Amino acid sequence: MTDLADATTPDASRSPSTSDDLGRRIDALAEIVTASRGRLPDEVLQPATELTERVADRLRLSGEHTIVALAGATGSGKSSLFNALTDMELAGTGVRRPTTSWALACSWGPEGAEQLLEWMGIPVRHQVSRMHMLDAGGAETNLRGLILLDLPDHDSTEVAHHLEMDRLVRHSDMLVWVLDPQKYADAAIHERYIRPMAGFSDVTLVVLNQIDKIPYEQRDQAMADVRRLIVEDGLTDVEVMAVSATRGDGITELKRELTARIDDKSAARARLVTDVQAAAEVVADLGGTAKTPTLAPETREQLVDELAESAGVPQLVEAIATSARRRAGRFTDWPPIRWVGRLRRGNDDELGLGEDYTSAAVARAVVPEVGPVQRSATELVVRRAVDTVGDPLARPWRSAVRSAAGTDGSVADSLDAAIRDTDITASGTPVWWRAVLVVQWLLLLFAAAGLLLLGVQMIDRQVDLAFSVPDPGDIAGLPFAATLGFGALVAGMVLGLVSRFVTRLSARRHARRVEEALQASISRVADEQVLAPVQAELARYAAYHAGVHTALAPSEV
Repeated sequence: MTDLADATTPDASRSPSTSDDLGRRIDALAEIVTASRGRLPDEVLQPATELTERVADRLRLSGEHTIVALAGATGSGKSSLFNALTDMELAGTGVRRPTTSWALACSWGPEGAEQLLEWMGIPVRHQVSRMHMLDAGGAETNLRGLILLDLPDHDSTEVAHHLEMDRLVRHSDMLVWVLDPQKYADAAIHERYIRPMAGFSDVTLVVLNQIDKIPYEQRDQAMADVRRLIVEDGLTDVEVMAVSATRGDGITELKRELTARIDDKSAARARLVTDVQAAAEVVADLGGTAKTPTLAPETREQLVDELAESAGVPQLVEAIATSARRRAGRFTDWPPIRWVGRLRRGNDDELGLGEDYTSAAVARAVVPEVGPVQRSATELVVRRAVDTVGDPLARPWRSAVRSAAGTDGSVADSLDAAIRDTDITASGTPVWWRAVLVVQWLLLLFAAAGLLLLGVQMIDRQVDLAFSVPDPGDIAGLPFAATLGFGALVAGMVLGLVSRFVTRLSARRHARRVEEALQASISRVADEQVLAPVQAELARYAAYHAGVHTALAPSEV
């Protein structure tokens, strides 16, 4: 175990946050505060912030001293016990000082004690050094390194006394609760002080003073009763001792116990570790201890798909595919079929495109302006995805994750801008479309010429026309005019059907390219405005969680 002095040696060339157990906990508590700032209330984080500062101050000061505070009620004999331990009449007792209204301090070994006492705010006039007043020697040298405090009475009617006691209790390395036979069950000390410090068993000692006032045959029962109350307060491993400050009963045993604690030099470190654990537990009670969630790939895929759905991308892609087919049909369809289709679409132009079948025109017609409905739909999609990730977290962090994801409707505006900025225009008119168009018109011309010639020939057979009708002859037993007219007609229709099949394939490919481009744009919005902020917030929570895990780990002290 690292000695506290090792962490505070001036030439150690390192900060108070050392690499030992306590140092790791201090760093972890600081990380908790940093990560939680803006997520948890300041009033919850402020005590932890103050504690990190106090711990740093304590580690910079003397590691050779252990601060032991005597705390108790008026009449418990606390000041008498202070005098008995120092072997001097330093603290007034009885009618001369019925209530301890200020703290007294006695140090064994002056080196470094002055800085500690100044840090604790003990006035110089209330300080005394045991080694200064008497020669070092005898049993008292066993207490070298002790700073003993006689705290104000906890039941004083003066508010200033309560504040002073509370402050010094926080600064002490070890607490000795002095009880008396008449008031050892007093609810005030148990409920306000002992019970809230149940986690400080390692640095707590309970002394039943004035044991001489209890008949001998009742002492065991009184001690058992005190132990029962202490256990009920949550301090299961605390030593309970019986003393009489006035007669000296048990004083030697108490000094021996204090000497063992001082020689071990772990009281200060154990107290600081417990303080850090208690502060971290207060923060964790609100911030939670759930494991850090992760953004699964399927969560991202689902978010992008649902954002695309809410933005109308499937409808836009389908409309673009339809417009691409119609635009190709204007060049490659058999002209008579194209004319019929144009008349039909004139009565069924639901998009209001007229003759403008470009992708940009379709996008303007299909993608609506962002309004309350679109914002609500987008916000619902984002919130559903974010809640899937943040649900395991405590409410403050869950709210932080949701806020980071931009559930205020801004994502809808970004989606709209991304869709409109995406290049979804088709390439120029393919050469083969124009070639087919020329061929179709030639075939139509041939069909018209052949059918016209065939009709004139049939009329000439019935009625002797005044002019001669040319007769090119037969082709494979069929009149040339019929072969030309019907052959061109069939060829044009077949060419139109083949061209339609090819243009449908081309329209699908274009629609897929448009869909991929739109999906990429939506993915970029999802990453930049939803997933990246959420991931950053989860990283912040991970730092918080790691800090909580380290700060609350079982003590190595």
